[in-house]
Amino acid sequence: MKIAFGTLLLTGLTTIALADESAVGFQSSTLVDAHNDRALQMVVWYPSATTTATQLIGDDAVFAGAAAVRDAPPAAGKHPLLVLSHGYRGNWSNQIWLASALAHRGYIVAAINHPGSTTHDRSPHAAAQLWQRPVDVSRAIDSVTTQPEKFGAVAKDRIAVAGHSLGGWTALEIAGARFDPDRFAQDCKAHPQLTSCSVYARMNPASTSQSKAALTADLRDQRVTAVVTLDVGLSRGMTDASLAALPIPALVIAAGAPSRDLPAQLESANLAKRLPAASSRYVEISDASHFTFLSVCKPGAQALLEEEVPGDGIICQDGDSARARGVIQQQVTSLIAGFLETSAARQP
Repeated sequence: MKIAFGTLLLTGLTTIALADESAVGFQSSTLVDAHNDRALQMVVWYPSATTTATQLIGDDAVFAGAAAVRDAPPAAGKHPLLVLSHGYRGNWSNQIWLASALAHRGYIVAAINHPGSTTHDRSPHAAAQLWQRPVDVSRAIDSVTTQPEKFGAVAKDRIAVAGHSLGGWTALEIAGARFDPDRFAQDCKAHPQLTSCSVYARMNPASTSQSKAALTADLRDQRVTAVVTLDVGLSRGMTDASLAALPIPALVIAAGAPSRDLPAQLESANLAKRLPAASSRYVEISDASHFTFLSVCKPGAQALLEEEVPGDGIICQDGDSARARGVIQQQVTSLIAGFLETSAARQP
């Protein structure tokens, strides 16, 4: 079901300021991997009853951070869990705005760095293991659900995954979608301008018969009960059959600002048309760009990025609108929170 931006204007007025302003805890750790040498950096935001003073997390010269209390004791009770998956060349801090807002609403929110495709880790070998991304998310779920004393108890029937760009692909894979490298390669011949095609070629995840088999495997984690994609990438390689049979609800949010290399009609809208109508929802935000789903840029950040790497200033650009990025993100937060609540209520 597609919902136009205009009909969601009132929803966008429901801001983070209206959420419960109880304290939020924050912890960072490294998940070791004895088998695949794939250590994961993981951070977790979670509800807490602490009265300790907060500090800014993830705040730097470019992006605004969010307040939390490091290593705070978790709040009592069971909480829904959301795991965040970043896009190509992203990192766990990209969706701080969402993690903090949902933690204030009672969620435990975990975010991880996917080896090989993060801001500071571009290892070609790790990046080529694209199928490991959903496995990374499952490892995060393992870690959080088995440590209630650190993060709080997880409501096992309310575990969701949200991802931006390539992270959206990761969320779909863990929900049960299947990727066909041959389909994607053929599609990229018809649409070579898509960023998804150039990123995929750079990673080259299906270079051998073994890696191709791993990439086409069923990577579903049956603990996950709902997924959210934020301006998804690589979805054109998903098979029609696996999308039509996706067993859990999916919210597809698209950046509607005109884009040649990431157009909504070829990515998110195309994905939504192939998902079950009864359990999926599509929202296109006309004044959002692909990078609107990253943290809010500080004044002067765009010039600073351009000075360091010409062209990177695009990260701070949104669509042609008077709405600030933070306002759009408040709308997105409300959409996601509402979708997750509705999905939980529909469970048998």
